[in-house]
Amino acid sequence: MTPSPEALTIDASEIAKLQPWRRPWWQSARGDEPTFGWMVLIHVTAVLGMILFPLPGWRIALTAWAIYFLGGLGTTVCFHRALAHKTLKLHPVARDVLVFLAMMNGSGSPLSWVANHRLHHAKSDTPEDISSPRIGGFWWSHLRWLWQAGAAPVQKYCKELSTPAYRKWTRLQIPLFAVAFFLGLPFGLYFAAPSGGHAAAHPVLAALFWIGPIRLVWALHAQCFVNSICHLRPGVAMGEPTARNVPWLGVMHAFQGEQWHQNHHDRPGSARLGFQPGQLDVGWLTILALEKVGLAKDVRRPDLREEVEAAA
Repeated sequence: MTPSPEALTIDASEIAKLQPWRRPWWQSARGDEPTFGWMVLIHVTAVLGMILFPLPGWRIALTAWAIYFLGGLGTTVCFHRALAHKTLKLHPVARDVLVFLAMMNGSGSPLSWVANHRLHHAKSDTPEDISSPRIGGFWWSHLRWLWQAGAAPVQKYCKELSTPAYRKWTRLQIPLFAVAFFLGLPFGLYFAAPSGGHAAAHPVLAALFWIGPIRLVWALHAQCFVNSICHLRPGVAMGEPTARNVPWLGVMHAFQGEQWHQNHHDRPGSARLGFQPGQLDVGWLTILALEKVGLAKDVRRPDLREEVEAAA
């Protein structure tokens, strides 16, 4: 959601000194109540939807997965690789399409996402890494920091992106989240309506829940596992790297590459996350396709000569 007023002026690394993980989990940072409300809304409605419609039908399930897949590409290709790490340059049309898709998955505005991610890399594995499981535990790093820690200030971490081209998405965030929540409704009406007739109620509601909140909760936790599970490496001293590759997470991420998190921390300047032949990285394949048709350029490839020389 939109960064809180305090987050616009106070660095999240400074907020770490206040130890917000010691607060009750429901206590939001000042101004971040909407974020907490959003989390409650999508989780409660997702659980309700799964109880009422545990089997939505293949067309609804496939549509929900397809929208989730496209939104995941928006996050990994645009938010993460192109904007946060500048490992490629996207054509403005491709960029805006990918930003839209990412926000349909609930990823938030590009400015807040990039600022938080750059803070994570700048302070990784230190007490100032406000989203680390090392300071607040699993649930803190997985979810709670999103509404209890504030956000990294845009003017410090991604000032060059603070332009009308990106600020417009911050203004559109709440309307787009509403669209994402109710996105299943038009699909449900289409799937449920026989030719020339009226839509049946049950398929419409099933689509509303599965393409809306259930999909959004899945997308949320898929991203959050990168923050939590991918940094849970026991027995490592403070300041030492904790990032690790988690292959099974690829199933949840549709093999788009975010599961290769140790690779990413080892070479954050690479647009490719899956380095080895068996490390499937659909995000990288998407970047190559965009480059081929002229929608991406200046793609930064990893230098893998060290591994080749070590294996020789």
